[in-house]
Amino acid sequence: MAAAEADGDRAPSRHAGPAGIAGWALFDWSMQPFFTLVTTFVFGPFFAARIAASAADGQALWGYATAAAGLVIALMSPVLGAVADASGRRKPWVMAFGLMMAVGATALWWAVPGTPGAVAIGLIGFAIGTIGAEFATVFNNAMMPGLVPKERLGRLSGLGWACGYVGGLISLVLTLGFLSASPETGRTLLGFLPLFGLDPATGAGDRATGPLSAVWFFVFVLPMLLFTPDRPSTGLRLRTAIRRGLAGLRVTLAALRREERNLMRFLIANMIYTDGLAALFAFGGIYAAGVFGWTTIEIGIFGILLTITGTIGAWLGGRLDDRLGSKAVVAGALTVLIAATILIVSIDGGHILFVLPAAGPVPGDGLFASTPERLYVALGCVIGLVSGPMQAGSRTLLAHLAPAERIGQFYGLFALSGKVTSFAGPLAVAFVTDISESQRAGASVLLAFFAVGLWLLAGTAARRT
Repeated sequence: MAAAEADGDRAPSRHAGPAGIAGWALFDWSMQPFFTLVTTFVFGPFFAARIAASAADGQALWGYATAAAGLVIALMSPVLGAVADASGRRKPWVMAFGLMMAVGATALWWAVPGTPGAVAIGLIGFAIGTIGAEFATVFNNAMMPGLVPKERLGRLSGLGWACGYVGGLISLVLTLGFLSASPETGRTLLGFLPLFGLDPATGAGDRATGPLSAVWFFVFVLPMLLFTPDRPSTGLRLRTAIRRGLAGLRVTLAALRREERNLMRFLIANMIYTDGLAALFAFGGIYAAGVFGWTTIEIGIFGILLTITGTIGAWLGGRLDDRLGSKAVVAGALTVLIAATILIVSIDGGHILFVLPAAGPVPGDGLFASTPERLYVALGCVIGLVSGPMQAGSRTLLAHLAPAERIGQFYGLFALSGKVTSFAGPLAVAFVTDISESQRAGASVLLAFFAVGLWLLAGTAARRT
């Protein structure tokens, strides 16, 4: 009780104004290019295709770097969240880890194909950047409950996710359209020569995504630093804050087992369905490449479409969250994901709904020319539409479930639950695909992740206030 009162004394005296809300939402905008450009669509594939010895080696090395970064994030996120609760302020932590992301991302510029150390520079820079980006997000999330009344948390979370999607989309279009060029043609996706004389032969446009992500972050995080209110500092020295934070974390973990079983059930549910969603996105392009023979152009356009629908979904989902409740939004999104996954595994190059014949893709017929391809694109857009509300709603639901005086700790545990078993979904898909020799069978295992997550979520209830 004393802790809660002390926390309340440290909280801002009033909620944030429009400028503060916009500044907080722009954090997602500022950080998203790292995930969109470096992790997913540009530098990651470039590393596997042109820096590593072979595509298979590149995929394996990238996976190991991702796993190593995920392990650090899983172990340290709850600890750092607890320390932030003890020290009071969040924004200095956001900036410190944002700087860490920027340093790692900028290092990617020197990962030049064929040069000594390029593989190591690419992997270490990516891992450092990932750790910084994820830790900064923990502290940004912990600011949410002090910015708006509880009944508007859903709209706030949805706004942040939508801003992130838009930032990722714009940065991706700029990169593919004006910076990253094909080594064969020397032209970008829009047919232009790359800006600033970036040499396609050395993948300069692809490597530039690292420095671009760093500059983008520092420019667009400024409104949060200037206008978004933060809790005042407790005045504790760092060593004292760490000691108190760790002691508080031990109390929190013990309470999870004894008193907060409802919250523990949600964190486990989030862990499971987040694994499934991450694997669905990770294998979506691979599945399409294997079933339909899609190239980078088709997969890139598919990614842009998913980002657009994700933006719309996150914005609308935030409003549904405040109207219907976070739990209803997340449960509805999971239900749609289950249906969409069933339909996806019912498609192959010549059939839809498992048995209905349909003409498959024919070379030269243009983008997404066959019925199975168009249905796959439509289902991908549906997945994009509900994935934003599911992730934003999960972030909001935690704010309703967790005690206010330990919100930073629980957002650290929230980050932990999203990372600690992040290998499980891809591993399950890989294992089932391997033993069945079927991509469809491998993808179908994700149904279990969504179904179990939905079942666990159904047993949670919001904290009474």
